[in-house]
Amino acid sequence: MELTAHNVNEIFLDCLFKDGELTDNGIKAQGVRTNVVFNPERLKSHEKDITDMLSYLPKEFGKSTGGGWSFLNMCVDKNDVLWTGEHATVDKLIVLGIAVGKVSFPFPRELWQVLPGSVPYVMVDYEN
Repeated sequence: MELTAHNVNEIFLDCLFKDGELTDNGIKAQGVRTNVVFNPERLKSHEKDITDMLSYLPKEFGKSTGGGWSFLNMCVDKNDVLWTGEHATVDKLIVLGIAVGKVSFPFPRELWQVLPGSVPYVMVDYEN
């Protein structure tokens, strides 16, 4: 699945719990500013799509190919094309990636303040 703002938003919304669903088995993910609980069945059904979208990111984000890169650079794909102008949409991709075990922050939150611009680095594990 291609990395687009539309695709990220659509999958993000589909993975959220719907009214009346039990949330006991939800999968929690904390992004830069987004905290969510996803429906595990729908999240699992979109895992390949999420992984595909993450594969469009520049190699610098890769755990073994760059070690992570600034959150601010995540709005541009590996072809240097702006796929979204909204950091909130980038954060949705991050929490989806965290929820499927592909995305992490290489530095703990308490160290973000010492990073350039106090902006966290994001790392994608393509091999996991």
